Amino acid sequence: MATTTLNLIGLDKAGYKGKSSTLCQGCGHNSISSQIIAACFDLSLDPSKIIKLSGIGCSSKSPAYFLGRSHGFNSLHGRMPSVATGAVIANHKLKALGVSGDGDTASIGIGQFIHMLRRNVPMVYIIENNGVYGLTKGQFSATADKGQVLKKIGRNPFMPVDVCLEAFVANCGFIARSFAGDPRQVRELIKAALTFDGTAILDIISPCVTFNNRDESTKSYVWGKGHEEPLHDVTLVPKREEIEVDYEPGEVTEVEMHDGSRLMLKKLDRDYDPTDRMAALALLHQAHVDQLLVTGLIYLNRDQETLLDVQGMVDTPLGALDEKALRPSPESLKEIMASMS
Repeated sequence: MATTTLNLIGLDKAGYKGKSSTLCQGCGHNSISSQIIAACFDLSLDPSKIIKLSGIGCSSKSPAYFLGRSHGFNSLHGRMPSVATGAVIANHKLKALGVSGDGDTASIGIGQFIHMLRRNVPMVYIIENNGVYGLTKGQFSATADKGQVLKKIGRNPFMPVDVCLEAFVANCGFIARSFAGDPRQVRELIKAALTFDGTAILDIISPCVTFNNRDESTKSYVWGKGHEEPLHDVTLVPKREEIEVDYEPGEVTEVEMHDGSRLMLKKLDRDYDPTDRMAALALLHQAHVDQLLVTGLIYLNRDQETLLDVQGMVDTPLGALDEKALRPSPESLKEIMASMS
């Protein structure tokens, strides 16, 4: 008789699942949902203390397929960052997990995306990037390659938006890129992002098997598997467990996360430090020039203040404060008015 494995809070993996997917069979988004389930189970996160957020598009249907016991808000197209900001301000005890797409983020939502980054809203923001609007029959998105050809659409004449580069310019403190066809790396990066205190951006190339899986597309399975160049072998070691790392002889970079967990980065074929800002910028540029899918933790800066720090939030969530705590006294209002005279 098979035994069910329970995590540290007594839940099995089924406790982190959602509804059955209605996306196309083979869609990269389904693989990402599976790794979100696995990451949250491994970290023993309480689903009731997580809020899932999304906008519009195939990617934004994904939250229905994981963490069925969590809070959730499916917002307007491109407006998820504003809703996430409000949710985090109202109750910072909830862990915010946003799932967006390349259209939702890099087209209609690009302004919202940039302002979320500069405010350093504490949340995990996953971009399921496939280069097309799959929900509306496969038009090009802002991340589509210049010269890319789509059936019935033609050739894309415009340069793509690199969401990792946009996040870098906006001073995001956690920037990573992965490939849905590399589930282990996706899972470990999600775990690392969930322990980061600030905005954590994960740009995951997630092939659309219906509209954009041509071999020459940089958003296809064939191209991704043939051009992927991992920066390191990623393993997150939670702080509550005894740290045991099994690896081949060679250099290992250890990065401590905000909650005390350690992110172990085993160097592969290049000497790369994700805390070096200029090295990260050069890496993104060179990857574009060489047409490489560089995956892994691209940039990490743990020293930035989050939105909650800047606003001086009290420990009790605003949504749980009573009227007495929220309503200023007549005396305090008089002092404020007098200070303005």
